[in-house]
Amino acid sequence: MNSKVSVVKCNDYSLDAVYNSVKEAVGILGGLDKFIRPKSRVLVKPNLLMAVPPETAVVTHPSVARAAIRLLKELDCRVVVGDGPSVWGGNIENIEDVYRISGIEHACREEAVELIDLKKRRWRKKFPLAAVLDECDHVVNLPKVKTHNFTVMSCAIKNLFGLVSGTYKTELHKIYFEQDDFADMLVDIYEEVKPCLSIADGILAMEGDGPGTSGKPKALNLLLASSNAAALDSVVSLIMGMNPQDVPTIRKAASRGLGPADMDNIEILGQDIDSIKDKSFLLPQASFVKGKIPKSVLRLAKSLIKYYPCVERDNCISCAACIRACPNKCISFKREIISFDYKNCISCFCCQEVCPKSAIKTKKSILAKLIGL
Repeated sequence: MNSKVSVVKCNDYSLDAVYNSVKEAVGILGGLDKFIRPKSRVLVKPNLLMAVPPETAVVTHPSVARAAIRLLKELDCRVVVGDGPSVWGGNIENIEDVYRISGIEHACREEAVELIDLKKRRWRKKFPLAAVLDECDHVVNLPKVKTHNFTVMSCAIKNLFGLVSGTYKTELHKIYFEQDDFADMLVDIYEEVKPCLSIADGILAMEGDGPGTSGKPKALNLLLASSNAAALDSVVSLIMGMNPQDVPTIRKAASRGLGPADMDNIEILGQDIDSIKDKSFLLPQASFVKGKIPKSVLRLAKSLIKYYPCVERDNCISCAACIRACPNKCISFKREIISFDYKNCISCFCCQEVCPKSAIKTKKSILAKLIGL
């Protein structure tokens, strides 16, 4: 049976507009009670990467969270909201600042639901996940539609990484430093968490060198919903101008039977996909899916095509956020200038995610430049 993904228009973040669009997106799929039992306990999990306001397109907009909360309360559900703060090196982002600046604290107060931290954890297979998962009947996943310089894109599957507890996110970056291995790990989390519904905020998406401050806001004016995260991500990848099979998390999920990457197995409801594809969507510079050279050639040359972070000195304010962010401790100050130890750099681009001034750019290997990537 085909996985269903609904795609609806929403032109702004006014609460009434977002609520009506979220209700329409979920209604097209059969209604919320098709996925969630009335009076159940539900964890709502937005993308709250860092302490920035929603207009940056880095975090899920609070209006999307409020709309989802209202629909859940109409089923008399007991709702809790939370996300694991980003971890930069061994330093956990201040969750109070993240909740306040992102607007989610105000949203939860207005909707009279509990906003929780995810400090408590329980070990599950390869990683510790938030213990609140044991206390909830359902998880509603609220990802932000974004590019990602390491995983190509960040949406429904990638958003669940926030349920990994505390500083263990850094350890996972160290262990799974190859792109395909990291994608496999993310799919492990998806398989473990099994969100019953994902609602993606693509009203103001992110293009370019996401998922942090180096990315650029991009108005798509779309909300998407599906009970299958891989199917939703596949549709998002098409909108961005990619083949779903070129996104590691989608490819890995499909190979394990956890969702489709073939559009013949996905039923798109609402908007016509051809009318919303964005040919101008900027992919991350460290992406191998630009389609500029044949895949057979790309496979042979891949070991020589590399991307690294580098600092744009005019924008750098020497705040040392990138030093704290690096899981491999390969960034330091040398003569008051940020310096990279490229022998130990795993190109995870955590430094780029956290930089408050977009001073971390992408450096290409000579071969990558020569063939026009």
